[in-house]
Amino acid sequence: MESKLIAFGRLLKIMDELREKCPWDKKQTIESLRYLTIEETYELADAIIEKNMDEIKGELGDLMLHLVFYAKIASENNAFDIEDVLTSVCDKLIERHPHIYADKQLISEEEVKKNWEKIKLKKGRESVLDGVPNSLPSMVKATRIQEKARGVGFDWDNQDQVFEKVNEEIQELKNEVDNKTNNIEDEFGDVLFSIINYARFVGVDPETALEKTNKKFIKRFKFMEKASKSDGKSISDMTLSEMDKYWEMAKNN
Repeated sequence: MESKLIAFGRLLKIMDELREKCPWDKKQTIESLRYLTIEETYELADAIIEKNMDEIKGELGDLMLHLVFYAKIASENNAFDIEDVLTSVCDKLIERHPHIYADKQLISEEEVKKNWEKIKLKKGRESVLDGVPNSLPSMVKATRIQEKARGVGFDWDNQDQVFEKVNEEIQELKNEVDNKTNNIEDEFGDVLFSIINYARFVGVDPETALEKTNKKFIKRFKFMEKASKSDGKSISDMTLSEMDKYWEMAKNN
């Protein structure tokens, strides 16, 4: 524990020095750091997808720097400091885990989640959905919305019901497309929402699943480009049937 405290103290000291002496660090604001923090978060997400522990370690360090940076700027404005940040999250964790730090008995993960939502509502939130950030990517937001609703018992009973709903929404979308109505976008959104719901029931993170498929497609497509070029062909001049042959090669590579 002592070595960890020393390492954290070193980061705080370096942050103080950078803020005082580095021209770039001195000019940063909470607002100017925002897009950089988002970028770092996505870089961490990429490292997690790749299961690259060295990269994960590095990206966690970058994010830790950002957290300390925000707290440093806030302390200069007499808003809060890093101690306030850490105290706040510790207090929150203790409050939301009465089964650990108090005498409340909770025996399952679902009970713990439901109790979290009850505690949040007691803290002044008007809706369990108030805690879902507006700026989340839509797929992640849909997942969080569904998880929040489940936390108060608003959910399907089993995955078969959800799969039936997926098929129902797909049929509704097809009907709108066949009839060329103005509701295609709405129905397409419903299909995505229901599929994300089904992913949750079968234990799949839809964002991770889609990103893995993106990476798989990129790998196979690049193989197809390289293989066809080696055969003296340009992919842009090939027929779909010709491309399919290279695609099958890519799948088996």
